[in-house]
Amino acid sequence: MDYCFTIDKFSGPLDLLLHLIKQSNIDIYDIKIEEITNQYLDYIQKMEDLNLNIASSYLVMAAELIEMKASMLLPKPEIEDDEYEEDPKQRLIQRLIEYQNYKEITSKFHELELDRQQYYTKRSSDISEYQINPNLSTDIDINDLLKAFEQFLNRQEANKPLSTKIATKEYSITERSKEIKDLLKKNKKIVFTDLFDIKTKSYIIVTFLSILVLAKNNELQIVQENNFENILLCEV
Repeated sequence: MDYCFTIDKFSGPLDLLLHLIKQSNIDIYDIKIEEITNQYLDYIQKMEDLNLNIASSYLVMAAELIEMKASMLLPKPEIEDDEYEEDPKQRLIQRLIEYQNYKEITSKFHELELDRQQYYTKRSSDISEYQINPNLSTDIDINDLLKAFEQFLNRQEANKPLSTKIATKEYSITERSKEIKDLLKKNKKIVFTDLFDIKTKSYIIVTFLSILVLAKNNELQIVQENNFENILLCEV
């Protein structure tokens, strides 16, 4: 029983010709029709001897090469000056160059395709619930913040005696800033005065300085919905 195989190593006759040219280590522009024809026919013959299924396009190219080889062996008729006859060898070279360019571009596209397959995308999510109210006023400067802080201290002074807590540790601006950012990440917005939950002098000062540092570094946004209303701290 004979087994039949296909030539899947090459994409077509031009691909086979480029392989033979590369194998011979010659430039496309320097190909010799007789030599390349013999190599091509020899390859086709070997495929047939192995019972490989030769596509018709390979046989068409073989016929073209044989025709070119025969025409180069025959004496050429004289051509009038105003007549032009295209050189079949140059036409073949041009086809090979165009095919080689397409092959290189296709290879590049394949590399880009493989690179793109390494990226994974997700559908866009509805983040409207996380958006800060666009109608909030952001025209607040340091004086407004200082005024709100002063009003807070005045209210605390009016409510004496203060219910104080003994702090078991010293707070730093870095630690307090992190706590404020964590609260903003969780709640999205906080009333300014709600951050002063411990009524010790050092805690109040560190908290206020932490707010100023975060505002300066654009890590929170200070807004006020309407005049004389509570100042809000919002996540950026």
